[in-house]
Amino acid sequence: MSRAGALFPVSSDKANVLRLRLAALHIQEEDLDESFVRSSGKGGQNVNKVATCVVLVHRPTGTSVKCQQERSQGLNRYLARKLLADRIEAAQLGRQSQQQQESERIRRQKRRRSRRAKNRMLADKRAQGAKKALRGGVGRDE
Repeated sequence: MSRAGALFPVSSDKANVLRLRLAALHIQEEDLDESFVRSSGKGGQNVNKVATCVVLVHRPTGTSVKCQQERSQGLNRYLARKLLADRIEAAQLGRQSQQQQESERIRRQKRRRSRRAKNRMLADKRAQGAKKALRGGVGRDE
């Protein structure tokens, strides 16, 4: 994939990071079936003439991704490989994948925040109750 770095219209650093990530996940360029389709959706004449949508299939795992995010085919090829790496990483690593760790962290943070809010609400209720207890009622024998 050393030649593929030149095919992507991104910086060489980004291309190298992607190449290393694919290598770490044991995804080889030979295992990918890449096809190009005309994109659909909003756009003018260029969208109708140029096949900018990229469909990648990783043969060993059967994982396929479709990317038509950008207007250029080269950038979509890069983004499709990134998306494929994300999906295969999620499948291989399960709970250890970055995406799941991030969602777990957010869930814990929300749980903590809601517990804090509940405690604050209960403290306000106790303060209001104490205030009411100090008031003298009408017709009370005190």
